Amino acid sequence: MVSRLLFRLQVLLLKGVRAWDRVRLRMLMVRHPGLDIHPGASTNLAVARFDLAPGAKLSIGDGVVAERIRDGVRFSVAANAEVKIENDVWLRSELGPLFLRAFESGYLRVGRASQLNSCMLSAKVEVDVGENVLLGMGSRVFDSDQHPVDSEHPEVSLPVRIEDHVWIAADSTILRGATIGRESVVGTRSLVRGIVEPHTVVTGNPARLYSKVGDRASLAR
Repeated sequence: MVSRLLFRLQVLLLKGVRAWDRVRLRMLMVRHPGLDIHPGASTNLAVARFDLAPGAKLSIGDGVVAERIRDGVRFSVAANAEVKIENDVWLRSELGPLFLRAFESGYLRVGRASQLNSCMLSAKVEVDVGENVLLGMGSRVFDSDQHPVDSEHPEVSLPVRIEDHVWIAADSTILRGATIGRESVVGTRSLVRGIVEPHTVVTGNPARLYSKVGDRASLAR
């Protein structure tokens, strides 16, 4: 009898927390007119960090999941920049923080049913992540050099495209101008610049062809 009562109290407590989180998310959207969080997204996003400048746009779709870890997911969206998280994306942060950043006028999209695991995506011009993409823990995606080398070598920014059903393993780095073809695999601790052909496995620093890979689309969740 006591255990049943405790269970009911726990259920009521969890429902109360979720209800309060929904209120907090609505308040965030009122405070930031460019923020749009679908009602079907995880209420755990209420404990994420939202740094949105005036004119920034951030949309989070239906079924987006996140752990309830304070500041585990960190959004930074500058003026006139846009970040779009499509339906059923898993924003994982249980092993470390997840950073999603778009600089002024930059664009960052994460496609449906992708999974980002404690990694970093940074867009100064454009980072486009397709559907059912897996980004491993500690991986980094940059579309810019971030800083000039010297007075004769300015910062360079080029769009990055990661196509559908790609797996980028842990601690890999994707640099400006990279295109990773659909259903490809980037091995652990690889450094990618340029084009990775579809259905290939690349590894190393710099990443080079290791082997071919078959159908990955059928593994989609």
